[in-house]
Order: sequence, then C-alpha cells, then structure tokens
Amino acid sequence: MRSINVEEVTQAIAKLCINACYYLSEDVYEALVKAKETEESPLGRDVIDQIVQNADIARNEDRPICQDTGMTVIFMEIGQDVHFEGGNLEDAVNAGVAKGYTEGYLRKSVVAEPLFDRKNTTNNTPAVLHTYIVPGDKVKIKVAPKGFGSENKSGLKMLVPADGVEGVKKVVLDVVKHAGMNPCPPTVIGVGIGGTMEKSAILAKKALLRSIKVRNPHPEYAKLEQELLEMVNKTGIGPQLGGTTTALAVNVEWYPTHIAGLPVAVNINCHATRHAEIEL
Repeated sequence: MRSINVEEVTQAIAKLCINACYYLSEDVYEALVKAKETEESPLGRDVIDQIVQNADIARNEDRPICQDTGMTVIFMEIGQDVHFEGGNLEDAVNAGVAKGYTEGYLRKSVVAEPLFDRKNTTNNTPAVLHTYIVPGDKVKIKVAPKGFGSENKSGLKMLVPADGVEGVKKVVLDVVKHAGMNPCPPTVIGVGIGGTMEKSAILAKKALLRSIKVRNPHPEYAKLEQELLEMVNKTGIGPQLGGTTTALAVNVEWYPTHIAGLPVAVNINCHATRHAEIEL
C-alpha cells in the first residue's frame, strides 16, 4: 500500500489548471500550423495564423490562451493500492482548482446554483470530478478546463441499433452544423458511442483528452474517425469565417451497450483545446 498526502494532489491540480489554460498542447499546436498550409480559404488561413500567434503569445508570456478558462473537468485514475491521507480527496481536488485559478489569474466562471440564484463561487469550484479505480499504486490526473462556447453546442441522441453507422454520422453532422462557428473552430470533436445516456457523454468528454495524433485502436472506429473528419470539413464552416478546416480531429470512444440501444454523444472543443496531465 502506498500513501499519498492529499496536499500533493492539491498542488498538482493547481499547476495543471494553470498549464492547461496557458499552454496549448503540442499535438493541437502542430495541427494548427499544418492547417495554415492546407486551408483553402485565404481568410481561413489568416484566422488560423492569428490563432497560432495567440498561442505563441500565451506560451511566451504565461497568459491564458482564451478569456474563458472554463469549468474544470478532472479525470483521476486511482491505483487500488493507493491510500490518501491528510484529508478528503474531493476537498483536496477543489482546493487545487481554487489555488490554480486564483494564483494563475484565471477567470472564475462557476456559479454555485444553476437556475435561480447563480451566484459566482469566486474560485471556479467545484470541479466536475470523474474517478476510476485501476490496478497499481499510481494516480493519473487529467485536467481539462472546458469553455462553454463549445460546451453549449454539444449534443446527445439516443439512437436505436437500426440507425447504424449512418445514424451516428448524421448525429455528428447535425450537431456540427447547428453549432456553426459558435464553438470557435477549428475544433476538436469528441464522440462517445454506447453505454447509457450518461456514459456516452462521459466517453465523448474523455475522447477530447486523447492526442489528435492517435487514432482509435479498433480499425473500424479509426476509419469512422477519418470519415467523420472529412464530412465535418466539407461543411464549409471553416476557421470561424468559412473554409475547409472546421475540425482538426474527430476522436471516437465506445463502450458496450444494451441490445436495444445506440447512445451517441458529441462533445465539441474550441481551438483552445485545453488539457494537461500528471502521474503521481
């Protein structure tokens, strides 16, 4: 059994919040640089060039990539041989978010109650925390601040098995077309297929954490990712003002489901595809 003090978790999450909001991941940055060369619209190329310049400024000057520093979504894979000491784990997670958003001068965007009062919590807590128990004595933490310009344009549809692959493609395309330029494309699109209603949504969110250089290991789903990307980039939405680069990647994750079901969730990330991770 390995013991980890929850203060270590707090410090790690604080750093991850800042890093995710300041520094665009290398896979997305490289894809944007490449898109400057392949984008067919001159105006689209100018937009992508400005996005790349913005990412450079953020990295060089340690500033947020975007003013919407999101609601903090955290995935934790906790080894079953780990024992946390020194306090409550969830409290430690939220303390890390509060520390990161305060010390990193990140915008606080979370309201304590969603419908009637909507008073700001002033420190961007609580986080949306997903925990998984896995073999071993390590803890892997992935932090993904999620802006709501893109989150608001995501969608979920409960299909039936007869809808098949074409039904899935239609759901993704319908969500993308409805979103238009509002999610600040070029986007990264996460698609979750299977499970239950809520499981498919979590799968779509997790899909956004995978490097856009890495395809799904299942060959048919890898093929589907490529087909979806080609379909999305033919919509003409482009980099905010029209063009051929609506999305940089479509990542698909799947899970077993009921014989009568085919849940499909689509979660969109803006060009500031923020995520950072660490292993303790």
